[in-house]
Formats: sequence, C-alpha cells, structure tokens
Amino acid sequence: MNMRILRDITDEAASPILLAGWPGMGSVGVGAINYLRRGLETVPIAEVEMSEYFTPEAVVVEEGIAKFPDLPSHKFYFARDPGLIIFESDAQVSGRGGIELMGQILDLAQKLNVRTIYTGAAFAMPISHKDPVQVLGVANRESLRDSLLPHGVEVLQQGQVMGLNGLLLGFADLREIEAACLLATMPQYAIQIPNPKASREIVHVFERMLGIQIDMAEMDGAIEQMGRMMAEIEDKIRTAFSSMEGEEGEEEDFDEVDEERVPQVVMEKIERLFQEVQVSSSLKGARDKAALLKRELDRWNLYSVYEDRFLNLFRRGPEGGV
Repeated sequence: MNMRILRDITDEAASPILLAGWPGMGSVGVGAINYLRRGLETVPIAEVEMSEYFTPEAVVVEEGIAKFPDLPSHKFYFARDPGLIIFESDAQVSGRGGIELMGQILDLAQKLNVRTIYTGAAFAMPISHKDPVQVLGVANRESLRDSLLPHGVEVLQQGQVMGLNGLLLGFADLREIEAACLLATMPQYAIQIPNPKASREIVHVFERMLGIQIDMAEMDGAIEQMGRMMAEIEDKIRTAFSSMEGEEGEEEDFDEVDEERVPQVVMEKIERLFQEVQVSSSLKGARDKAALLKRELDRWNLYSVYEDRFLNLFRRGPEGGV
C-alpha cells in the first residue's frame, strides 16, 4: 500500500477539517460526502493505492472480451474555501488493509495539521421512508460531542457505528485527534437501497457547521425518485395483502399488525431473508433460503424490484452461485 501525492497543499491548508466517507447502509454517509465534494470547488491531492487488498469476484465482459473491473478508488480532495480535506472511498476495507488505510489517512491528517475529523453513516430504525430524518452524533471527545448539539444533532446514547466510518474515530483518538460521526436515521427494511433523504440531512448539518451553502436540486430530485419507488413498493404490497384477506393461512404474519404497517413488516422480512441467504453456512441452506425468498418476492409482486439483487446472490455464491 502506498499514497501518491497529486498536489502539495502544505502551504495552502491552515488547520483544515477532514471529512471521510465509505460505502455503508443506504450509502448514506458516503452519499453525503460525495455530494458535498461535488458541490464545492475541490481538487484531487492524493490517492491511496490498495490493489494488494482486493481480489476481483468476476471479470467484466464487453463485446466478448473479458477483463478485470476497475479497482476501488480511495482519494483525497481539497477545498480551499472553507478549508476542507475530503477523503472518499469506493469500498470498505477489512482486516489489516483497513488498519493500514486508517494509518495512511491519519498520517496525512497530522502532516496537514487537521484539527477535526468527521465521518457519516446511517442509523437503521423501524421507521417508514415517510418519517422525518434525525441526525445523531457520536464523538471521541466530550467537547466535540457537545458542540454538535447547536447544529440540530442529537447525541447517540448507546449502540455501535459499524465499518470504517466508525472505526476512524477510535484510530483518531489514538493519535489525539478529535473526531465525530454523524448518523442519519433510515428505514431498517431499505438498507440496501440508496437513501438520499438521509444523506441530505447530513449535508444540511455540515452546511450549518461550516457556514456554507450547497445547491440541493440534484439531491432533491433523487429524493423524489426514491419516494416514488418506495410508494410503488408499498402499494404493491397493500394490493397483494388486500387480495389475500379472508384466505385461510395467508395472513399468519400479520395477526397483530396494523394494516398500514404491513408494507414495512413485509420489507423487513424480505431484507432478513436476503441476509440469511448471504450468511448461510451451507450450499443447501443457501438454496433453501433463496427459494423461500423467491416465493416471498412473488407473493408480493416484488420480484421485478429486487431482481438484480436476487440474481447477484447466485453470481457471488460458491463456484458461481447458491
């Protein structure tokens, strides 16, 4: 692993703030970081080469020619106004590679005299996509945690922050650098669907903290599109549920569920089945779970919505499929 410096900004950056983002649930954190980066005037300043830690799962075929896919990018950008270093990564890195990547990020942070690091993530909850988004905060210093409150952030009292978006806080603490993570709430049943609504609230917090303004038109459009998709899914579930009413044995999952919450319960069950297929310890168990998942998707007329994700279960399974 090595870092390639693209531009020396030692004389340009005066105690900047570092924002960092990796993919996670709903692409919430990295979605906010990416949108901020594209909304500001930034220049690339460094990138981390990590090819030794990635093994492709498949080759890409174009017009009958097979080739390896592009490797994930791990790149730093600089925004002179308002004095930001932005690190954006295309992939989570586990194990020794993740630890070394943390070291590279913090080495550059110390070289540039970064005063504070912020990451972003999702906080999945049993809520509807229609519910307002809350932004929760956790920090490695009490003073930084408390400084988030005036910006509309609530303190996360307990829980976990998974992945590198959370681990960076711990590694920063070892270097005596203050760091915090902003977590936006999103529905548990939609963690695999990009959630720009949650990302937008993190962007708004950064706007207030940094005294900047970002054009939100593109993100607002993505939120409208997500809302239409989620509404379509819920309508399909309600229609299927209504047609099952009175049929013996078809409503066993909903004996004590309010009809308005049926779509949420169904999507949570589908999400659970996807996870069970992925973590199944045997080939037969994975196939049985996949068959159950397919029946559930057909039951609610949702296969077309989840088709790509369902087929990916087979592409990524042992020897090409589950």
